[in-house]
Amino acid sequence: MIEISGSESSMPAGDARRNNAWVQLRRNPAAMAGAIILVIMAVTALFAPYLATDPTNMSPVDRLQPPSAQWWFGTDMYGRDIYSRTLHGSRISLAVGASVAILSIAIGLAIGLIAGYIRVLDAIILRFMDGLMAIPDILLAIALIALTGASLTTIIIAITIPEIPRVVRLVRGVVLSVREEPYVEAAISVGTRLPLILIRHVLPNTIAPLIVLATYNCASAIIIEAILSFLGAGVPPEIPSWGNVMAEGRIYFQRAPWIILFPGLYLALTVLAVNILGDGLRDTLDPRIAKRM
Repeated sequence: MIEISGSESSMPAGDARRNNAWVQLRRNPAAMAGAIILVIMAVTALFAPYLATDPTNMSPVDRLQPPSAQWWFGTDMYGRDIYSRTLHGSRISLAVGASVAILSIAIGLAIGLIAGYIRVLDAIILRFMDGLMAIPDILLAIALIALTGASLTTIIIAITIPEIPRVVRLVRGVVLSVREEPYVEAAISVGTRLPLILIRHVLPNTIAPLIVLATYNCASAIIIEAILSFLGAGVPPEIPSWGNVMAEGRIYFQRAPWIILFPGLYLALTVLAVNILGDGLRDTLDPRIAKRM
């Protein structure tokens, strides 16, 4: 006779699914490596004021110093420490990436639920989203920043708007497939109100794909913010960000390549970590892929 332990047999189905997802994620070394890198980046960004000096301090005597024991990442043309500016710049990039991911998912989820379940509004919302997707992300962001001025809040809003249509289309597709399920039709037949149907039966089916999409939105936002700052349309120059540091150092690239090298490495490593974590989450949360793992 095979005995089943009480703890396992009494485990709720939701807890069992979460434990299984965690086990599957741990089996993916690339995803775990991406998660570890992101945690390290977040910790260093959070404690940047304690791990580095003031990134705005200038020392003209020490200008364009190469990496050494005193200046780990070297100095720029004003004698500012590149290590300090890189660590403080990570706060801007990670804040923009996280904010854009959260806002785009929240707004896109609400619009997608309405578009997928209310047929009258579906065509109107989709045409509006198609219009937004037809405009290149960078051009739309530059236009909004030019109209309202460069600030961290404006940049987050400008990057969030082009990401919303992708979320809307994803959520709408999930809703269209779920609304025909028997349990949804049963809920409608007994007179369940629409908001309750969306929250209880439709919303849980969108969580897994939205988590994966949030990682890609975060990576895309980090890159776009760096591009905008590099073009001079991002955060103000006095605020250190990876794009600003690289933009200031491009003139001195042949003489002091470390000004661009280290912020660029941090940018590439962060985006790579977010992408491989997103791939791991997709493989874990997609039942069809998870069964083959």
